[in-house]
Amino acid sequence: MNIIFKTNTAKLDEKYTVLDLDTFSFPDGSQHTACCVVENIPILELPQTASLKDLHANLIKNYGLRDWNYCEQAIEQLMGKWGGELDTFYQDLLGRINLFKTLDLDDSWTPVITKT
Repeated sequence: MNIIFKTNTAKLDEKYTVLDLDTFSFPDGSQHTACCVVENIPILELPQTASLKDLHANLIKNYGLRDWNYCEQAIEQLMGKWGGELDTFYQDLLGRINLFKTLDLDDSWTPVITKT
């Protein structure tokens, strides 16, 4: 798996599976979304690729909506998929979710990670 910033992934999308990960805000005010490029999907997962992509996209969407329950269930289903290449991302995301569940997040919280 390779991690890239999402700029123009149209050519990559034709040949590989490209999945959004986190969005970062930089000191210059710009925001960039990191994506992973999954090059080798296990043959047994090929028939599930479209539904797994949808589940991953909905995980990212619901993370931003703070639907922690949905996220936990999605991560449970996604762990081990993609040949295990995204498992560390899913574990990290689950760790963040577990932390956020203990905090009283105000309305200003966003899923965007600020880099300094």
